[in-house]
Amino acid sequence: MRTILVVDDEFGVADVLAAALEDEGYRVNTAANGREALTRLGEEVPDLVISDFMMPVMDGPAMAHAIREAGHADLPIIMMSAMPEAAVRQRFDGYFGFLRKPFRIHVAADLVARALGEQPNPFT
Repeated sequence: MRTILVVDDEFGVADVLAAALEDEGYRVNTAANGREALTRLGEEVPDLVISDFMMPVMDGPAMAHAIREAGHADLPIIMMSAMPEAAVRQRFDGYFGFLRKPFRIHVAADLVARALGEQPNPFT
């Protein structure tokens, strides 16, 4: 079973996304900020990270740079934000995909499948 780490300080977003991805057959862990995500990454390396851009303690770009510096160059990262993608790309451009908040769950599920090299679910 593939593991996804969802990082978002908005618990409602993290919970809904985690529930939807679990329904798709993934195991999902969550973290409330980048620093907590790095701790979780030290315990278990997921197959994919989905991170919010703006968070307290450590934001998404700082976390993503730390992930890359820790030797996880091939770990796909999906960034999500209500901000335009151009603003996100200025801080970190090494992500696989971008989700503009608010997003539809089927769009997120399709992007996750592509990031993991799987076929999107045609029924979502």
